[in-house]
Amino acid sequence: MEFVLIVAGLFVLLLLAGVVYQAVGAAQDARQFPPPGRLIEVDGYRLHIREMQPENIAAGTPTVVLEAGIAASSLSWSKVQPEVAKFARVVSYDRAGLGWSDPSPRPRTPPHIVEELHALLKRANVPRPLVLVGHSFGGYCVRYYAHKFPHEVAGMVLVDAVHADEWKQLTAQQRRMIRGGVLFARIGLFLCRLGFIRFVLNRLERGSTGAPKLAARAFGPSAEKFLGRIVSEVRKLPPEVLPQVRAVWCQSRCHASMATYLAALPASAAVVATLGGLDAMPLVVLSGSHHPEERWGEQQDLARLSSNSKHVVARESKHWVHLDEPELVVEAIREVVEAARKKTKVGPST
Repeated sequence: MEFVLIVAGLFVLLLLAGVVYQAVGAAQDARQFPPPGRLIEVDGYRLHIREMQPENIAAGTPTVVLEAGIAASSLSWSKVQPEVAKFARVVSYDRAGLGWSDPSPRPRTPPHIVEELHALLKRANVPRPLVLVGHSFGGYCVRYYAHKFPHEVAGMVLVDAVHADEWKQLTAQQRRMIRGGVLFARIGLFLCRLGFIRFVLNRLERGSTGAPKLAARAFGPSAEKFLGRIVSEVRKLPPEVLPQVRAVWCQSRCHASMATYLAALPASAAVVATLGGLDAMPLVVLSGSHHPEERWGEQQDLARLSSNSKHVVARESKHWVHLDEPELVVEAIREVVEAARKKTKVGPST
């Protein structure tokens, strides 16, 4: 009995140590990694927006707005935003609950996300018209923005965007994927509060692979595969950005928000499935080379949203084209910006 009490006491002490470790680390992160942009209040909570622009902007040049993937932050555009800022005003932002933005009580579906983005851009005095750039789930958001505020949008770039059909009617496997993703995020929330996520990410930042692999294996092979893929993509970011990524994902609210975005994915797809086309709006669709044959038709279908479009296959990229081949994304944005400014056609598909 005495042995059991000793073990239980040590376990409680370990948990308390983890909580203290997390609290101290969070306070240090808040001092070392403040928001790189501005925090602007929208409906009682703050959203983070980061703006860049060249010294001289050609007359009529639209503003570029970058919309990240489902659980990604503005940091995911670190290889793209500074390059776009050489020829256009460009803003990235963190959706509610991600990055440096506060959580929102509203559902995490495109209608609510777009209302928040619209209010944010208005309060930040971001000039219109806009060229919207959406990666993955961000494609849902920019398409809904163009539907809701068509007079504000002059062009669009879809970066390996998700088609509505992919998540509208779920297969049994997709249901398991979403349930697994939500559970994984909620477990991450719990572990984050205990300092475990901070410990693992600190080890990752220093180049260690032992602790992260052990953590992934504790939750099964699918979790190990998922975490391994995320880690490999994050390491493609500029080295100076990695401490910020670590600081962001050591916050429990980011894990909680990821769960809400994933849970709402089928509802988001259902909304986007009802949207019409983009008429003759300049559009470039960038697709990674990883898609199975049955998904290529969906990527081509996205290019058919506009009569003024092109489809570019990023042959050296997978899903995160803006990390694998950022120059392709920058060039696509430049082409759409110029087509919108000069009222011309985009080039042929490649």
